[in-house]
Amino acid sequence: MTDTSTPEIDDNRAKRNVTVLVLAQAILGAQMPMIFVIGGLAGKQLASNICWATLPITLIIFGSMTTAPWLSPLMQHRGRRFGFYVGALAGAFGAAVAAYGLYLGSFPVLLLGSYFTGIYMSAQGFFRFAATDTASDSFKPKAISYVMAGGLVSAILGPQLNKVVEDAFAVPFLGIYLAVVVLNLVGMFLFMPLDLPKGTRGQPKVEGPKPRSRGDLLSDPNLLVAMIVGLVSYSLMNLVMTSTPLAVVGCGYELDNANNIVSAHVLAMYIPSFFTGHLIARFGVKSIMATGLVILFAAGAAALFGVNVADADQPSLFSFYAALILLGVGWNFGFIGATTMLTSSHLPHERGVVQGLNDMVVFGSVMVASLASGGLMNCSGGDPMEGWTAVNLAMAPFLMLAGGALIWLAMRPRGSSA
Repeated sequence: MTDTSTPEIDDNRAKRNVTVLVLAQAILGAQMPMIFVIGGLAGKQLASNICWATLPITLIIFGSMTTAPWLSPLMQHRGRRFGFYVGALAGAFGAAVAAYGLYLGSFPVLLLGSYFTGIYMSAQGFFRFAATDTASDSFKPKAISYVMAGGLVSAILGPQLNKVVEDAFAVPFLGIYLAVVVLNLVGMFLFMPLDLPKGTRGQPKVEGPKPRSRGDLLSDPNLLVAMIVGLVSYSLMNLVMTSTPLAVVGCGYELDNANNIVSAHVLAMYIPSFFTGHLIARFGVKSIMATGLVILFAAGAAALFGVNVADADQPSLFSFYAALILLGVGWNFGFIGATTMLTSSHLPHERGVVQGLNDMVVFGSVMVASLASGGLMNCSGGDPMEGWTAVNLAMAPFLMLAGGALIWLAMRPRGSSA
């Protein structure tokens, strides 16, 4: 294994690493749907005010946002594998603390455990970047796409594991959190075969180019647009998806309908990953990012059409399915496209700063979206249809921002400065 922090481009080596990272995304990543499914229910069980029921989910996202700025430079210094071990151990510790909170009946302890789960979530977010470390420019979008596709398995595996262990103890949900502890401690061994640069630790210091400051990075047009499209794609997906179960049930449908719609959405998020990388290689990353934004716009339009169709006293189930499937495909194109542009817009020695800054910005916006979703759905109208309308109308200004950024980038002369 190489000891240098500057990666050697070798697609055969990159493909082996991608295989490991796909398995990690599929198996270790199953803990995220496991916890997201029951996090709000556990919060409702312990919170003194039902309005704070989803706070454990918000703490996970907050943990991810605050972890990215220090975890990414740590990986630059100690290597990706070390950072992934830190993430898995934090995931195990967080689940153990949350389980203890359930045992005690303590909401603050549950929230503390949720924050540490956010450290794992941040580490998982870097799987997609690690896949590109030794890849050629032509293989990078495919590598990112394949790793993201591993999320399809985790999205199916996680809820099935929940069904197996949810009634293992008298305390509700305790078995799920304890299963997550085991999943992290066993799954961390998946990282052993990774053949990635070990980082700069222990190497002789040599004079070389220093990473650009954060201000300079944010003035780089490609990096700036990649961050904008990434945060808009992820935030809008989270905004609408979080409100969907409330809207479906509030409009008079059964909880099973909501589960089926969200399942269709998750499939739409990850199935395109098997060919998104190939589409980027053929049509260009900007075209795929733009297509993703158009599809997100179509998702909002489908939802609004379902609400406002003549003589409808409730949106049709078809409109919910159409909106959520389009939402998943739009997120896939936008987010994978943005990640691909980001990895091609910085030098190896800037990796730690750039990727940490990007994930802090992206997950910070996702946290805001998760908080805004409930407020728009529950507090912006007199009934669920009005709330659902408000959620989908809220997409418009952010899609205009991201679309405008892409147009601005496309119209700039080659080689011009910010």
